[in-house]
Amino acid sequence: MLVLASASPRRQELLRNTGIEFVVHPADVAEVPREREAPRSFAERMAREKALAVFVLRPNDLILGADTVVVVEGEILGKPRDAADAVRMLRLLSGRKHEVVTGVCLAGPKLRTENTRSETTLVVMNTLSDDDIRDYVASGEPMDKAGGYAIQGRASRWISRIEGDYFNVVGLPVALVWRMLREASGQA
Repeated sequence: MLVLASASPRRQELLRNTGIEFVVHPADVAEVPREREAPRSFAERMAREKALAVFVLRPNDLILGADTVVVVEGEILGKPRDAADAVRMLRLLSGRKHEVVTGVCLAGPKLRTENTRSETTLVVMNTLSDDDIRDYVASGEPMDKAGGYAIQGRASRWISRIEGDYFNVVGLPVALVWRMLREASGQA
């Protein structure tokens, strides 16, 4: 049985769309970067900690943990703390390129050790006006999204280009997860 260690509706929808059967058991892990921790290392560590936290509770199941961060000029942007933080993040991203990094981890009884990897996608955001930012934050959409925006939502109107996996920006690099699941089942 595959267990998704995330309450994210976006990750659940992406997995459902692949036809992969799973159940949800969210992990309760504090998402705090360590001092000078690289963005990729942080995303992978969070994915691993989430997967292992649930694996302890469900040792007979295959656990999928994931964590997505947005990175601009080396700064890791997680989910906004409040509306003011969402405004700050959107101003940072406005008119710039940034990276979206998602760490994924599989942990299970048949694996010798957990398997942790990540995917990085480059995203280019158009310049946002103060009105754009104010209206978007007031919509509530940014509040539970890494970097304060949802590429599949209203913010799609400001994304002029991506290089890499679109689904990674939504919150789960589906092709990578599929490869990892096939490897874990010996079908690679």
